[in-house]
Amino acid sequence: MKSRTEENLDRPCDVKERRRYPRILISLPIDFWMVDESNAGPGMVINASERGLLIQTFNDMPIGKRISIKVSLPKNNGPEIFRVEAEIVWKDMYWLGDWEEYQYGLRFVAISSKDHLKLKLLLWRDIT
Repeated sequence: MKSRTEENLDRPCDVKERRRYPRILISLPIDFWMVDESNAGPGMVINASERGLLIQTFNDMPIGKRISIKVSLPKNNGPEIFRVEAEIVWKDMYWLGDWEEYQYGLRFVAISSKDHLKLKLLLWRDIT
């Protein structure tokens, strides 16, 4: 069974992007927790846009759930972070060897203007 990401790789390159905010492939570590819980889980950002993220984790979470995310950004003088609250809009499960992994499509529901600027700068840097 192919994951959603693998299916996207099989599409022809001339398919027109329908998103208003294009996604940029990126690999960044995250910590996240459900808004109504305190236990944090680790994951990775797979791609990002100004309005959402694709993340990968071993944690199983329901669609519609809101999660708080802390994304670690690379910086010359040490790690920098931005925080966002997002809603899970879709999920895909696949196997990595003997491990169940999940990918989640997230839509931002709350982000500070300072953290949004950090995200925009990161996306702009990866485009150019």
